[in-house]
Amino acid sequence: MSVIEEVKQKTDIVEIVGQYTKLTKAGKNLKGLCPFHSEKHGSFFIYPDEQRWHCFGACNEGGDVFSFIMKQQNITFGDALRMLAEKAGVEVPSTSGQKENREKFDKIYQVNQAAAQYYHNILINTDYGAKAKSYVIKRGLNEKSITDFQLGFSLNSRDSLKNYLLDKGFTEKELFEAGAITAVEGKDSHDVFRNRLMFPITDIKGKCCGFGGRTFEENQAKYINSPQTAVFDKSSNLYGINLASQSIRKEDLAVLVEGYMDVIMAHQYGFSNVVASMGTAVTEKQMNTLKKLTKNLILALDSDTAGEEAMLRCASYENLMQNEIKVAIIPAGNDPDDVIRKDSSEWQKLVNNAIPVIDYTFDIVTAKLDLSTAKDKTVTSEKLLPIIIQIEDRIRRAHYMQKLSRLVGISVRELESIVKKPIEYSKYSNKNKSTLSDTTIIPTFSQPLEEYCLTLLLQFPKLESFKHKLKPEYFENTENREIFIALSKNEDLDIIKNNLDYSIRDYLDKLINKEVPPGKIDQKMSFCILRLHEKFLRRLEMKREVIFAAEAASKGNTAGLSKLEEQGIDNSNELREVFSKKSADGQYRGDINETGKQ
Repeated sequence: MSVIEEVKQKTDIVEIVGQYTKLTKAGKNLKGLCPFHSEKHGSFFIYPDEQRWHCFGACNEGGDVFSFIMKQQNITFGDALRMLAEKAGVEVPSTSGQKENREKFDKIYQVNQAAAQYYHNILINTDYGAKAKSYVIKRGLNEKSITDFQLGFSLNSRDSLKNYLLDKGFTEKELFEAGAITAVEGKDSHDVFRNRLMFPITDIKGKCCGFGGRTFEENQAKYINSPQTAVFDKSSNLYGINLASQSIRKEDLAVLVEGYMDVIMAHQYGFSNVVASMGTAVTEKQMNTLKKLTKNLILALDSDTAGEEAMLRCASYENLMQNEIKVAIIPAGNDPDDVIRKDSSEWQKLVNNAIPVIDYTFDIVTAKLDLSTAKDKTVTSEKLLPIIIQIEDRIRRAHYMQKLSRLVGISVRELESIVKKPIEYSKYSNKNKSTLSDTTIIPTFSQPLEEYCLTLLLQFPKLESFKHKLKPEYFENTENREIFIALSKNEDLDIIKNNLDYSIRDYLDKLINKEVPPGKIDQKMSFCILRLHEKFLRRLEMKREVIFAAEAASKGNTAGLSKLEEQGIDNSNELREVFSKKSADGQYRGDINETGKQ
């Protein structure tokens, strides 16, 4: 039995999902509010007999326990496997190199966690931390916020943390690797943080990867961060992401602020979808992290010059986010922390009234210019045109070209000539678009057919043209789906293997080396696709009918029933198309029976 199968056997999806949403009985199945989007009526169902889930609401997707954890925690298949394996008490084998790296990473996390506990204890339980604790309380933080964010205090000492961690059994080398201590050549090592209010920085899974520290002295940098380590890179991390990720998913909106206190105050007042860039330099890596949670982003950086410039730079990230980025205008002289403390309802208004970042850019660029002069018309055009021509959406791009045209009194054609060539609408299209959707339900007995389909694609490059006829949701097993997604992005087997988690690579080798009897490969592939599509639709229809009956019997919400009816019509139409194609193709079976076995 493979590790994947063992984890599945020892894991109950009801127990796992029940940690994220309340489940109630719906016949022999269970239902609840979807943990991935906001809703009033439960459209999220669990099928204990099959150990699968499906959302019939806005998500309209489903899968097994692996896909649930991947989506819930925003992690890879390998990470989901290891997370569930740990809960189930199953050991996941790894190569020596991977084991060494994991042990190194784990040790850094352990050092950081021990340091965070040390700092936190000083803040809340000792006289040394009284000044820092008084400061955060005066800033409006309550005890719960101090605990939730594990705020701490570093002593004004060269080696108090170092000695504490060495006494805990860590080595000096491990402290260096974690960024807890540093040294100048020829001198003894010493603590990185001294006499500072400490903000532990965690990754999305809640593991402490580094720290930010605010000084209480006049002649030092106000804030410093941990040095870059194997697990910490300031340009990649978002402060508060572990506490905000679930709310960001449910609200389908992230609000990006600048500082630690902005995030903590926002969460204290119930705005738990707020994270911080930890400075004004918002990076592409941070945007990629947010994009996995939502496509809707509002920037609420400080209203100073640095904050304005950072928000202007973010206009270039719209294509990456595949959506319009907005800006909440913070009153001059304030930051989000100030606004929320004074009147939290005012903060909500600012977020609700956020304007598109391109419009914000227009306002900032033109604020100090005299558009009655030729010189400032040129300056305005030169600053705004490069931003406008990168907008992928044709209608939005045309809208802003016309807006600029009206502002400077120059025709769109003349503006296009300024950038030396007309706007090429295709130039930026299909860039940064995600390729494939997630899983949903297909029959359990389709696994051998899935394997056969992947075997054909892996062993016969000439079947490349068939890939677009398949969808990830046709594959029930998460490992099969992961292989198909990797295969759809690449033809080179070495690249495919490198892009897969090591836990799936042996299985991939099995598919690559599986014997395929001779025959008409094209027809075999066509049959596989039709059967997988048909089974997917039949299973989805069966689930829909069960839920429809349960909702109708319990006099469920009318809107939900109407949506289920519409889905049923769509499924029926798709099934008719599949039957038509099967008739045209003569239902070629070759060396595959109904279960897909050879």
